[in-house]
Amino acid sequence: MITDYNIAEVFILKRLNYNHTVYCCFVSYIVQAVVNNFTPLLFITFMTEYSISLKMISLLITINFGVQLIVDLLSAPIVRLLGYRGGVVFAHIMSALGLICLGILPELFETAYLGLIISIIIYAIGGGMIEVIISPMVEACPTDNKQTAMGLLHSFYCWGSVAVILISTVFFALFGTENRLYITLFWALL
Repeated sequence: MITDYNIAEVFILKRLNYNHTVYCCFVSYIVQAVVNNFTPLLFITFMTEYSISLKMISLLITINFGVQLIVDLLSAPIVRLLGYRGGVVFAHIMSALGLICLGILPELFETAYLGLIISIIIYAIGGGMIEVIISPMVEACPTDNKQTAMGLLHSFYCWGSVAVILISTVFFALFGTENRLYITLFWALL
């Protein structure tokens, strides 16, 4: 005999197929693409508006990837402390906060370069956490075809890179880099 409780239980078990988790992981790799590919589109703008040298731009790149590598090394204790879900939420909060800061801090500080460095450090923390946590999460999900899921996961970084470059370039062509705050906030919403 099937009761209301059994029907509800069957419905809940049917929803727990982990596809939503895998799809969210795909979006996380798009966020990783935003973190790594959006700011370089503005390097020429930063050089002209803030009088930043090519050497200083190179340091921004080094800081981004250096912080991501340090976070990669420290991520195991962070995940033990926060758990995978908490770690992913933390990573996305840091990524969004860093992007928001990228749009705001250079204008607030007397030295715009300091605002850029702080912003990059913040979103690099999120990017580093995403890099380390997402692949094991997809691997751990009980999906039908793990190889396909993992292949798709890593392709989303590539598609995210293309989308970031294309959408941002069209935005800059239509509205100019002086309105970069709006596209930065758009990417932070992701």
